[in-house]
Amino acid sequence: MNETAISSALKALLTGFIDYAGIFPPAKLELDKALSNFDHYRQSQYAWMLRWFVLGAAELERTPQKFDGCLSVIATDDKTRAATLESTAILSSNRPVYCEVSALDKLEAVKAAGNFAKIRTGGLKPEAIPEVRVVAEFIRACAKLRLPFKATAGLHHPIRSQQPLSYEADAQTATMHGFINVLMAASFAWHGEGNIEPIIAETDASAFHFDDRAHWRNLSLSEAQIKQARAEFMHSVGSCSFEEPIEDLKNLGWL
Repeated sequence: MNETAISSALKALLTGFIDYAGIFPPAKLELDKALSNFDHYRQSQYAWMLRWFVLGAAELERTPQKFDGCLSVIATDDKTRAATLESTAILSSNRPVYCEVSALDKLEAVKAAGNFAKIRTGGLKPEAIPEVRVVAEFIRACAKLRLPFKATAGLHHPIRSQQPLSYEADAQTATMHGFINVLMAASFAWHGEGNIEPIIAETDASAFHFDDRAHWRNLSLSEAQIKQARAEFMHSVGSCSFEEPIEDLKNLGWL
């Protein structure tokens, strides 16, 4: 299936959804290699899925200035070269800040400061993967506050499934969240659906369907509703791989 055959609702759901984090586990690429990959992906057929390059503040001085304006920097203070910032503390900045909170009751302070929210959806050990209930509660809380967010870690695969947690030969496996599940659940929540646990927990790819609308079982949203939810609510997914999500989508016949 070529790019022109991608359904309009799926393209709306996936446009600019990946913040490429190739230097972080489990990929752990050298900075130069990850930047080279990012450059390549920006010229590729699927560049429309790509948003920012994620790096730590320590890597900034080794990052060529041509990438300025494309960087999401993990930092504890403002960085003028960044397009966006990511932090575990509320920051004062003129650019978007995604604040990773430890408890839902901190989200009001995040919004009051003009920051956005961030949720960690996976890791290198099974216990690092939050339960469906936890992800749903976070999304619902953000939707109630009309607080935009991003997700990071563990969202390499479209649909919730049993997967290896790293690229090592002896890697542990666990049930990982799917980026389609999370993007769809967030989109529904933004438009008033409260019962999103079943969407996040869905393991049957055929329960999702895309044409000029985005469907999950008997629920659906228009392309315009998806675009609004992505623009105003669920901004992106941090992933150490850009190629793995694309290959999985191709294997599903969606790309």
